[in-house]
Amino acid sequence: MTLQYGQIVQYLPDFLAGAFVALWIAAVAFAGGLLIGLAGAAALTFGAWPVRALVTAYVRFFTYTPQLVQVFFLFFALPEIGIILSPVAAVLIGMTLNAGAYLTEIERAGFASVPQAELDAAACMGFSRTQTVWYVIAPHVVRALYPALSNHYIIMTLGTSMAAIFGVEELTGRALNANAVSFRSVEIFSTVAVIYIALTIVASTLLWLVGRWLFRVKAKAF
Repeated sequence: MTLQYGQIVQYLPDFLAGAFVALWIAAVAFAGGLLIGLAGAAALTFGAWPVRALVTAYVRFFTYTPQLVQVFFLFFALPEIGIILSPVAAVLIGMTLNAGAYLTEIERAGFASVPQAELDAAACMGFSRTQTVWYVIAPHVVRALYPALSNHYIIMTLGTSMAAIFGVEELTGRALNANAVSFRSVEIFSTVAVIYIALTIVASTLLWLVGRWLFRVKAKAF
């Protein structure tokens, strides 16, 4: 077998555009999941029993079932009751809800690690519970759990490849299209693998920049 990478050069701009789509999907879903996780962790820590039970049920459902099945449900089952989602919307909603469940558990560990002295100081200053969560607990969670949050973001970035199943033209979707035309599987998917490595580095750097800018996180970019 002779490798002929020259035959797939024409697809590189398309692959890079798909990589941008993958990065965008992961970033939006992660941001949404981070907010859901913050609310969920706060509910599990401070909420009344019915609220805690509801959040626990949500977390267990989305962590005990495959993400792909969840997106399949959104895309194929919801139209049966009149709710029709585009492929991108179904993937985004599914990934966001899935991330929210996992990040609820991750962030709940961060809530438990907040020093009591900081919580007492917030109470003395008259902070409401919402202000305490946003100004005291959230920055601590990001700083303390940066590695876990960073790893989950990378997993989500790589996990966007499943969007190709629903016709979303992210990186893997465009690679499948190119392979169907050129039949240069080894060249195409080895190139895509290299792009995914670069995408992982870009995703890590973006998370590092956000952490440094918003929460003064001291960590390596990748």
